[in-house]
Amino acid sequence: MPRLAINGAAPVRIAPFPSWPMNLEASARAAGETVRSGRWGSIQGEKVRSLEQRFASFQHAAHGIAVCNGTTALCLALQAVGIEPGDEVIVPAYTFIASASSVVMSNAVPVFVDIDPLTYNLDPDRVEEAITPRTRAVVAVHFAGLPADMDRLGEIAGRHGLAVIEDAAQAHGARWGGRGVGAIGSIGAFSFQSSKNLNAGEGGIMLTNDDELAAAARSLADCGHVAPGPRYNHFRMAGNNRMTEVQGTLLMVQMDHLEAQADLRHANGEYLTERLGAIPGIVPVARPAKADRHARHIYMFRYNEASFGGVPKTRFIEALRAEGIPASPGYSIPLYKQPVFTERNYGIYQSQALSAVDYGAMNLPVTERACRSEAVWFSQNVLLGDRDDMDDIVRAVARIGEHRDELG
Repeated sequence: MPRLAINGAAPVRIAPFPSWPMNLEASARAAGETVRSGRWGSIQGEKVRSLEQRFASFQHAAHGIAVCNGTTALCLALQAVGIEPGDEVIVPAYTFIASASSVVMSNAVPVFVDIDPLTYNLDPDRVEEAITPRTRAVVAVHFAGLPADMDRLGEIAGRHGLAVIEDAAQAHGARWGGRGVGAIGSIGAFSFQSSKNLNAGEGGIMLTNDDELAAAARSLADCGHVAPGPRYNHFRMAGNNRMTEVQGTLLMVQMDHLEAQADLRHANGEYLTERLGAIPGIVPVARPAKADRHARHIYMFRYNEASFGGVPKTRFIEALRAEGIPASPGYSIPLYKQPVFTERNYGIYQSQALSAVDYGAMNLPVTERACRSEAVWFSQNVLLGDRDDMDDIVRAVARIGEHRDELG
């Protein structure tokens, strides 16, 4: 008689995990009021301005500049710190494409470095090794919502005169040493895309404590306009990257729940780490002590194939899904192996400096291992369940480990 659901046994659970987004009725009412007001653009309205102030305060920043999406926030942040054509910008090899494409779209060259094997964030030692005379900035990704080591990265950047752009797209509510991420480096960028912990379908925001960077970022977001000057005077080359009032309205509703949701995700993540870490072959990604709150946009653990009798990660995930647990393998290839880089498909961003880099020849061992055989993800909505939901995850993983011989 089979013991695993993938072979016909009853699954650990049938019920779905919490759906995302939440608070749909309140969001619909608020959005309807904004639509009926006739003030749909942020120039005429007040919702986006309120969102900028509220989210900046939530993350301990002096300034918030809302924009149309998270990739745009990264691009404009790079431009605001003065990235120029041919400059090198250090980026982790294990992250979403926007962390690197924003560099290319700023006419600069992404320099991929490996991640820390325990945290899956930038390895500061590898960052320092990658610095050259052309390096101008580091994109510190708070991957999965776990704060990067901002102490080490800040110290390295300070010694070398580099800007630190925090890619906090997945880190709403994350804290490093009591400070909100996105407001620790030179400038930070968040995403409000539909999967994110704070969601308006699309949207983004830049945060900074630097008055000059804030002014530059706001001008870049608004066609090169510089407030409070004449509306149709433009002082830098920039497009219209503004957020709409409907997006701002949705985000203000979601903000009412963000603190409680962030605390719940963090608590459930800690519980899972304790329980899953006791199962042979499962190593949860580490949270440094100074990372006071992990935003847990993704819950990740490292899967050890050898401990599961050589069962490949893909097969393990199939078995986990059959038990009713919505697991993901994450990224299948490192960023430097994406076709856009290996085939040099840079379009209008083609440059001599960028074309000279042979990304296809790269091999960063920790990133390669994460993609190929280690990383297993659960999305953030799973962590909005109750303790029984978390126990189902643990039971499913333990069951597969106990009966792994059925997967041969």
